[in-house]
Amino acid sequence: MKTLTEILRSHAGFEKVISSEKPYRRLDFSESNQDLLAQNLTETSVFSDYVFDVMLLKNQFIGIGGYDENRVIYRQRDHFTNQENPRSIHLGVDIWANAGEPIYAPLKGTVHSFAFNNNFGDYGPTIILKHELEEIEFYTLYGHLSLESLDELYEGKEFAAGEKIAAIGNFPENGDWPPHLHFQVISEVGEYKGDFPGVSNAENREYFLRICPDPNLILRINI
Repeated sequence: MKTLTEILRSHAGFEKVISSEKPYRRLDFSESNQDLLAQNLTETSVFSDYVFDVMLLKNQFIGIGGYDENRVIYRQRDHFTNQENPRSIHLGVDIWANAGEPIYAPLKGTVHSFAFNNNFGDYGPTIILKHELEEIEFYTLYGHLSLESLDELYEGKEFAAGEKIAAIGNFPENGDWPPHLHFQVISEVGEYKGDFPGVSNAENREYFLRICPDPNLILRINI
């Protein structure tokens, strides 16, 4: 039987999750970005200005990246550090774009669950869709949405490929982050509802990367 990674890689094509015509620019939130290390990003408005004015060159680009990235930005947020093994390994891909940017279903799916994860540094409004390809079920997670994105949702609601499902949210309702979409693929969602770990500690990295394959298998953004 094919693995989910093999199925996604061989699929004929997916709809764009974000359809903006701006070019993409890869962003680095790891220790290798020395300029990032010099910033005080504890204030979200300052963090947002740094992302859009500096990293995205006055908002000329859409930011992309982060899968399996060991990120330093989580050190400043208790949501990731208030535990024995702090979490810093990013399990999804982030797309950094303006608040209000529409988000579309990359393929046919139904709403598995949704929630307003209203904690500083958390997902904020979140939607999980359930999909099936070649008789294999899997899930896609959309985090840091606008609160309005949860209006009129219900479990089992169907979305066609290419149909608008949500919009990128602004801070503070999006978990108090600069506007962006956290997009994650999940093979085994377990008992989670409207939530799923998007950042792992180093100890559990291999397990989570196994059940959360690279979202660029769907996004197919080459930069």
